[in-house]
Amino acid sequence: MKKLIFPILFLLSLTAYKSVENPDYIDIQELRKLYSNGDASKWPTAELHESIDKTKFQDIGVLPAVPYPAYNPYSKEKESLGKILFFDPRLSKSGQIACASCHNPELGWTDNLTRSFGHDRQTGKRNSMTILNSAYATSLFWDGRASSLEDQAQFPVQDPLEMNEKLTIAVDKIAKIKGYNSLFAAAFGDKKVTLERIQYAIATFERSINSPKSKFDQFVSGKSDIYTDQQVKGLHLFRTKAQCINCHNTPYFSDNQFHNDGQTLFGTKNEDFGRYNVTKDVKDIGKFRTPTLREVVNTKPWMHHGHFPTLLDVVELYNLGNPSPVQKKYLGTARDSLIPKSDPMLRKLDLSKEEISDLLAFIETLSTPTRRMMVPEMPK
Repeated sequence: MKKLIFPILFLLSLTAYKSVENPDYIDIQELRKLYSNGDASKWPTAELHESIDKTKFQDIGVLPAVPYPAYNPYSKEKESLGKILFFDPRLSKSGQIACASCHNPELGWTDNLTRSFGHDRQTGKRNSMTILNSAYATSLFWDGRASSLEDQAQFPVQDPLEMNEKLTIAVDKIAKIKGYNSLFAAAFGDKKVTLERIQYAIATFERSINSPKSKFDQFVSGKSDIYTDQQVKGLHLFRTKAQCINCHNTPYFSDNQFHNDGQTLFGTKNEDFGRYNVTKDVKDIGKFRTPTLREVVNTKPWMHHGHFPTLLDVVELYNLGNPSPVQKKYLGTARDSLIPKSDPMLRKLDLSKEEISDLLAFIETLSTPTRRMMVPEMPK
């Protein structure tokens, strides 16, 4: 008798949108009301993995106001300077590569390449992450080696595969351009050019790169008729059976954490240990930062290696539990201790083709049309 109590109570708790007689039935119109009522506390309970601390869990929703750090407050002048520096190729050794080379506003603020080209057309090791909504990221790069946007701004300049310039030389080059004098003075009070000021200006500009209200934002804020039934079902699947909510939570649609999703490509020429390269902790082997799903339609191809050309490929991979074969030839060798261990949240989902279509229909509502941005005139 005791074994029957929990299933009955569970089903009764779902009567708002499920039928006790037919648990597979979902009342789409009831779900539509629940999810679009403007109060997330009335949403159906998210199905979270047991490893997640439910007291710290934050559900998806509308993005809050952009946070600016106290040490680098916003100013229009600083944003304008940062925009120019972002597009200025003179920060690079060749004078041909700018931040915007890999983060093109018309390409979802990435470059839509498997891996970006850098100095002397060298190919980078990872896919370029979008800078859209990066103000909400608590660390940057796939491996989280930068702790802030200010910190992140210096890495591409000195990376031999990217801009390949010494930081001191890059700063000196900008300082010698007279047209920058008035811009630095307006942003910082005097015309002095320093690495820190360049970083602060670029970071301020990047925090201004944010999504407009998506169809998802409008739906959960009360515009209940903007979603199709398929998109409503997809949203519910995202938070329940499909298990996406475990990593892609918060209004940023990323938990800002690191997970091994079986894509280390261990033992291949594309092997990448991710977070481990930063921390040297074996527990971090193969872990990568959870990317935001906002604007994800515009940021193809996907994964840190860029090997997934369609979102269907990504969803199918997770639906199969992301099986990554163990390279048995390394068992008992010197590399045995480096064999990656996938996140325990990965498991077979058994989503039907219809459910996969519903899920993809919802994910598409997180993206907005790409926008053009006028490239600023470079100071002389």
